[in-house]
Amino acid sequence: MSDDSFIREVNEEMRREQAQKLWDRFGPAVLGLAILIVLGTAAVVGYRYWDETRANRSGDAFSAALKLANDGKNDEAIAALDQLEKDGYGAYPLLARMRAATVKADKGDVDGAVKDFDEVAADNAIPAGIRDIARLRAALLLVDHGSFADVSSRIEALTADTNPLRHSAREALGLAAWKDGKSADALKLFDQISSDDGAPRNVRQRAQLMSELIRGSGNAS
Repeated sequence: MSDDSFIREVNEEMRREQAQKLWDRFGPAVLGLAILIVLGTAAVVGYRYWDETRANRSGDAFSAALKLANDGKNDEAIAALDQLEKDGYGAYPLLARMRAATVKADKGDVDGAVKDFDEVAADNAIPAGIRDIARLRAALLLVDHGSFADVSSRIEALTADTNPLRHSAREALGLAAWKDGKSADALKLFDQISSDDGAPRNVRQRAQLMSELIRGSGNAS
């Protein structure tokens, strides 16, 4: 055997011994880490599938309830929405809660609808923006079915210059004021809408018409 061959064999033997020592020392940990990675990946994939399945099921139930409402089957729609509120997933229970109140209003149960919207507005677990929308929805119903005080108590705070719902809130409050004989207050609100460049075009047009109506009636002061 040549010296080179002997040296190569010695080197290979040393590398094998070093590799065996490394495996003996770190092998179990590496194997455990690999198992954890596989299990973690399987858990993530499984959770995503479970999450998507629940969301899809709730979405299908919500669509079915909307179809019942659109078909005029209000009682069946409300029952379906109530069930979704109880066992739905994600945002669907809250959507069902809001939609059920709207269906009640559509079927003539204004008191029930206002009560439901008021309950949403008072629920601190719900995001503030949704609660404000519930206040506005209740107020819009009360423009025709309540007093100026009823409307004002719900949306006075929403008429602030920084509130994104201020245009609709001012319109609802203006209509309630006009209906209650508070023409000067109503005119002020409609003029605020008309002069607000951030107001939607259709809302500004309605506000301008109401301003002209009030001034034309001679009750602007």
